Amino acid sequence: MSAWQPYVDSSIMGSGQFDKAAVLSYDIAKVEAGTPGYTITDKEIESIRELYKTPSNAFAHGITIGGEKFFAIKADERSLYGKKGKEGIVLVKSKSCVFVAHHTETAQTPTAAIVLENLVDYVNKN
Repeated sequence: MSAWQPYVDSSIMGSGQFDKAAVLSYDIAKVEAGTPGYTITDKEIESIRELYKTPSNAFAHGITIGGEKFFAIKADERSLYGKKGKEGIVLVKSKSCVFVAHHTETAQTPTAAIVLENLVDYVNKN
């Protein structure tokens, strides 16, 4: 088991805000941990890596992850948020990984994002 799996299971999924989540490696090259069945392709990982290099491109091209395309509602060097209908995706980059979490229509993206933003603050301090 990856050292990141407890973060997925307890901190992200345990929050009740998300239905699936993953952790990408520090260099945004591979999936380190995740919920069963949540697949992020190599092409999607490459796209995410590029979006972190030029976040403004997320507004023009959207964020595709887990086979779903989301339109960007926030994009900067740390955070990428996307919406598709009432569903949403939140990606937050720490100094050692990128947390990715998907929420259903029962959660609001800004509220759900607080979980990942706080988790990254915690990881960055330790």
